[in-house]
Amino acid sequence: MFQVKAYSGNKQEDYQLLLKQLKALLDGETDETALLSNASALLKQFLDEVNWVGFYVWKNEELVLGPFQGLPACTRIAYGKGVCGTAVKERTTQRIADVHQFPGHIACDAASSSEIVVPIFANGDIYGVLDIDSPITDRFDEFDQKYLEEFVTIIEEHLK
Repeated sequence: MFQVKAYSGNKQEDYQLLLKQLKALLDGETDETALLSNASALLKQFLDEVNWVGFYVWKNEELVLGPFQGLPACTRIAYGKGVCGTAVKERTTQRIADVHQFPGHIACDAASSSEIVVPIFANGDIYGVLDIDSPITDRFDEFDQKYLEEFVTIIEEHLK
C-alpha cells in the first residue's frame, strides 16, 4: 500500500523521498494514464509555489494534453512552439526563469511566471514532456532540474 510520508524541509532529502515514493507508486502498474496521473498528483503535492503540474504526450506530430493537476490547459502544442514544444525539438530540459521573456511562450495560465519542462523518452523516441509552472519568477533551480530529470527517468523505465 502506498503512503505519502511527511517531507522534512531539507530539499535534497525531500527529493530523495519523492523519488522513493514515485517508485513505490509506479511499482507493478502498467497503464500509462494511471502512471502519469499519479505522478502528476505526487508532484503537485510535493512541490510548493507551483500552479500547474502535468504531462503532454507526443501524438501525431504534436503534444497532446495528458494527466495533470491545475487549471484547464492548452490541449495541443505544436513541435517547436512554446516551452514544451521547444523541449521536444531540442530534446533537452527547458528551465525558464521568466516565461514572459521566452520568445513564443504559450500562455495557458496568465498566473504562470516560470516554467520547467523535461522531455520524456521511450525507446529513444520522444514520448512527451513533464511540464511544471509556477507563479513565482525563477522558481526552479539546478537542483530542481536534476531531481525532476531523475523523476522522469523513473517514469521512462515504466513506459512501453
